[in-house]
Amino acid sequence: MKTKLAAVTLVASLLASSAAWAAVTVRYYNRDSRDHSWSVVCSGVKTSVTFGKSQTASVTIQGSGPCSVKTDAGTVVLKGGEDLEIKDGRILVK
Repeated sequence: MKTKLAAVTLVASLLASSAAWAAVTVRYYNRDSRDHSWSVVCSGVKTSVTFGKSQTASVTIQGSGPCSVKTDAGTVVLKGGEDLEIKDGRILVK
């Protein structure tokens, strides 16, 4: 009985800790000469993401996907691994 309880406890703790490491990473190229900061909702948790001006980089959003990025031009859904281009304040998924 103790062995089963220990196994169940181990599995439960592994599942809980794997959710803490969840993140969505995307690569982007921002053609605009200004930073863009937008609100993001991942797994019901609201946070924000900033894309640096005039640069190519990667950004990691904490939380499990899909994530909804709310921009002035509309909402973009990201699952992770996408290549993005930002131009005129809009996100284009390539």
